[in-house]
Amino acid sequence: MDQHARNRAAQRDAVDEIVLDWERERPDLDVDPLRIFSRVKRIAKQLDAVRKKAFGETGLELWEFDVLSALRRAGAPHRLSPKQLLAVTLVSSGTMTNRIDRLAQRGLVERETDPNDGRGIFVRMTEPGRALVDDALTRLVAAERLVLSDLDPTARDDLAGSLRVLSFAMDVDTHDERPAS
Repeated sequence: MDQHARNRAAQRDAVDEIVLDWERERPDLDVDPLRIFSRVKRIAKQLDAVRKKAFGETGLELWEFDVLSALRRAGAPHRLSPKQLLAVTLVSSGTMTNRIDRLAQRGLVERETDPNDGRGIFVRMTEPGRALVDDALTRLVAAERLVLSDLDPTARDDLAGSLRVLSFAMDVDTHDERPAS
């Protein structure tokens, strides 16, 4: 972390003020988790704004990028079943159906019958969809790199590792089911 970043890290932010207020008003409560989760919430909102701006230049909405990027990451032929899309985008089946319909209307995806099961379908990204998501990803990475420019590679690695640990801790699927004592 360079000197500028260290100076900014030492400054108080809105979350510090919130935590101090709660410590004053509720000294009986350990409000330490607010230092992390309030910042994560604020960063998520700020990140949404950065992403909307980057995607806005391409005409994509955040949800459109989520679906198209899942298809792009799947590799050629850039297709997934709706069930697979549900698993990676974490939305309901009704929402996914609506999203696929809207993307198909724009010519960014097509539905294909599963050759192994005539009742099943795949969602396949079209060439215009691939070009659009590639452009959006290029813009996104540039915008996010700028946001992270005050952090050196070691600080970025440390932050990514800490967030990974937090993500695992919050994923209820990774916790053992233990009976209450």
